[in-house]
Amino acid sequence: MDTKRELTSVDLAALEGELADYEGAKLDKAYLYAEDDLVRLKMRDFDRGRVEFIIEVGDVKRAHVAAAEHVPDAPGRPPDFAMMLRNRLSGADLVRVEQFEFDRIVELEFDREDGSTTIVAELFGDGNVAVLDEYGEVIDCLETVRLKSRTVAPGTPYEFPSARFNPLTVDYEGFVARIRESDSDIVRTLATQLNFGGLYGEELCTRANIDYNVPVDEVTDEQLERLYEIVTDLGERLRTGDLDPRVYYDTPDGAEDTEESVAPAEQRNGGGETANENRQRVDVTPIPLEEYDHRYSEPFDSFNDALDDYFFNFQREQEVEGGETQRPDFEAEISKYEHIIQQQQGAIEDFEADAEAERDKAELLYARYDLVDEVISTAQQAREDDVPWDEIEATFEEGAERGIAAAEAVVGVDGSEGTVTLDVDGTRVTVDASQGVEKNADELYQEAKRIEGKKEGAMAAIEDTREDLEAVKQRREEWEAEDTDAAPEPDEEDDDEPTDWLSEPSIPIRNNEQWYEQFRWFHTSDGYLVIGGRDADDNEELVQKYCERGDKFFHAQAHGGPVTVLKATGPSEPAQEVDFPESSLEEAAQFAVSYSSVWKDGKFAGDVYMVDPEQVSKTPESGEYLEKGGFAVRGDRTYFEDTPVGVAVGITCEDQTQVIGGPPAAIRPNAATSITVEPGQYAQNDIAKRLYREFKDRFADETFVRKVASPDKIQEFLPPGGSRMVDE
Repeated sequence: MDTKRELTSVDLAALEGELADYEGAKLDKAYLYAEDDLVRLKMRDFDRGRVEFIIEVGDVKRAHVAAAEHVPDAPGRPPDFAMMLRNRLSGADLVRVEQFEFDRIVELEFDREDGSTTIVAELFGDGNVAVLDEYGEVIDCLETVRLKSRTVAPGTPYEFPSARFNPLTVDYEGFVARIRESDSDIVRTLATQLNFGGLYGEELCTRANIDYNVPVDEVTDEQLERLYEIVTDLGERLRTGDLDPRVYYDTPDGAEDTEESVAPAEQRNGGGETANENRQRVDVTPIPLEEYDHRYSEPFDSFNDALDDYFFNFQREQEVEGGETQRPDFEAEISKYEHIIQQQQGAIEDFEADAEAERDKAELLYARYDLVDEVISTAQQAREDDVPWDEIEATFEEGAERGIAAAEAVVGVDGSEGTVTLDVDGTRVTVDASQGVEKNADELYQEAKRIEGKKEGAMAAIEDTREDLEAVKQRREEWEAEDTDAAPEPDEEDDDEPTDWLSEPSIPIRNNEQWYEQFRWFHTSDGYLVIGGRDADDNEELVQKYCERGDKFFHAQAHGGPVTVLKATGPSEPAQEVDFPESSLEEAAQFAVSYSSVWKDGKFAGDVYMVDPEQVSKTPESGEYLEKGGFAVRGDRTYFEDTPVGVAVGITCEDQTQVIGGPPAAIRPNAATSITVEPGQYAQNDIAKRLYREFKDRFADETFVRKVASPDKIQEFLPPGGSRMVDE
């Protein structure tokens, strides 16, 4: 089949809701890649950080948000169109993203104090991007269009194409009328008259069990009703974002789409047939398609992510690579298989739970046989007497009011299906009123067996996926072994060259958790360990267990600060006096003030005192009381006045791979990269996400950042209260 090159109207309808989540993002810069007819809008979002919006209207037609690593490098001197966009949109807020009618047109509206600007991306025909002012007049466009039906040219009002029929919003009568006026077959009518396109026209026919080629005048009213139900359901899923996006691959090794290449439904993507290195992406859809049941597909959390994966890799697969063989992206393939295995395991657990639930229902029917039999017999007798279902339901309601146990158990009656739903000891069970208790129970047991059969298929599939995963790992080892064999012996001078970890495509994970990581901690620039409490329980433990002779105790001269201990020795080493360097003392003081209420209050400096461990006691003065986490300090104190707050968060790549945080002077030299923060407007969890996204942008190996520096791990090193990144 031909690989997908353009978004469909259905795609844009699905994408519209996801793109609306980016409203509020502020545009930084715009680029135009003239050779590809590609516009790139670089934005900043409060929650997501960097946002790259791609609009391509050449041979490939798409509009979606792309991962930072998937956007091309900035072109050279920006052309006039890009400069115009920058002049009008720099600092503007994205306020609207909308599909025009049911057409392949997306509008992006930006607001700034000096006016509103709308970008209209036409993803049909030859493709075009037009920029409109607040009055709808074209400021500039990539292509000038002058047709009898419409004009798109600078200085003229922008004219949308004639509105297309929207099958997702039309009522049943309008839907039927549109189809009945066609003189073609049903699939062509759906594709052209109802604007679904060929693929979705076939998909709708398949779901409605209608032959593609049946003439419209031979389609029955019942078939049209079913077709309308399916279209209505599709429209509801697209509007509400109830999606299950998939990227589809070609069949293995060029095989025909026959049953020999088809995996059972329950073995796909939640388990089973998996892509090999020779497969190529051929389509991406917002929901799974029955038309593609024979194809391997990869699920995604969002349709936007699926589009980004598809088009980025589609272009890579289309390129003819010359020169040296490029190293395959083993890490991405391994990550994909691990994700599939995780989904398969979840599916197996769901199958187990569903099967057990069906068996439990069957056993409940037998356990409460008399009650269930009374309900079924009552319904059967009434139907034999031609009593309507609504009267049967009313009879049960009256019986419940009189306290009849069997009637009280009835919670629903569905006359269209001939079923009664009961609440049996807290579990809802739907029974077929035309059958006895035994038959209903047997059907529940049969359903449990059917589900268990799906579980067995998924278990077999997960083993296949694990084999594929091991095969990728084996290929990676072989590749790396060959690469090592072929590499020349490094010069002695090269051994001393530091590794540029930010550029490394794959960073090995090395971490050996230490005892002090249960607290806040850092190592001073002189190598001494500093530990601090996160809460009252930590403060208690630090004072009672880890504050020993030779250590130094620090605390901010403010309520609500952590106990901070500058360690002279480890917990298993004998205590000894140490002459700490002044730099270590100052860094410990800065640590104590930064994680205190001083930061939370938005202040940039505070006083800190230092004492010896023997001056700190959990025993209060006579008549006084110490709260949990509190302590008494007796004797002289050494003060560090107006100590500036300051925290940097970094990631180390050797000898350990982990997040570290603390005073910038101690963190920066030991991290592959670091970010300094100061008191600011972003809540702790929000700034953690921002730092995470910034770190991902800095490292070539994004999987490394995800593994060692998740937002939760970063947050552990951030002070309580609001923060912001410091420009460096």
